[in-house]
Amino acid sequence: MNKLRLYLRLSRLAAVLGVGALLATFLVPVERLTRRDLLGLRQRLTRWFLARLGNALPFRVSVRGQLPQKPMLWLSNHISWTDIPLIGMLAPLSFLSKAEVRTWPLAGWLAHKAGTLFIRRGAGDGGLLNQQLGRHLNGGRHLLIFPEGTTCDGTALRTFHGRLLSSAIESGIDLQPVAIRYVRDGQRCDVAPFIGDDDLLSHLLRLMNSDVAEVEIQLLEPIASNSGNRNELARRAQAAISEALYGPQPEAQAAA
Repeated sequence: MNKLRLYLRLSRLAAVLGVGALLATFLVPVERLTRRDLLGLRQRLTRWFLARLGNALPFRVSVRGQLPQKPMLWLSNHISWTDIPLIGMLAPLSFLSKAEVRTWPLAGWLAHKAGTLFIRRGAGDGGLLNQQLGRHLNGGRHLLIFPEGTTCDGTALRTFHGRLLSSAIESGIDLQPVAIRYVRDGQRCDVAPFIGDDDLLSHLLRLMNSDVAEVEIQLLEPIASNSGNRNELARRAQAAISEALYGPQPEAQAAA
């Protein structure tokens, strides 16, 4: 029975990925013929595709909070590659991702065609990247980044890095903190995290062979980009997400 369930899930996932590949392939000649930047259309199609991809994964998703009515820089904690389709189905978003994702078979190509911006860790090109992010935000488009810089197992947050928040401050674009949590049988899910030396295929097979898990996504109170410098904003976003996931922290209680 488990093998049958796995095969059915993988078949559904393959069908969704096939549709995504067709959409991405269709957009290439359209952009060449029109000679226009169709990023807005790509974002809308990406949202549609990610909703189907999220539904093909063994998750039951609940969302709390209000979707922003204006373009924002979304900041989320990061647990797995699955964060991207699950958050990405909420709004037309573009993403900032590590450069290694670009090399993933099919998934990397789809991410590139969806308008994902890739960052190479330690490349020292923060200024250029902030310019790219600023142009994106100034174009009236949502953008999602993971300020921890890597995934974690969900037991605690890593430090939020503020260097990529300069684009929001300079553009006057507010921040939208997002907290995502994976729960299985009332406890932290240990299957969803994509960490360490894990590879995509092995993780995908484990995930698709597991029982359905709960995913809780919280859209928290926006943070005005003019309310502090980039490091202050990063700390505030981290504190808000930490409290949403783990409750009030001792430091925050003492300060209150």
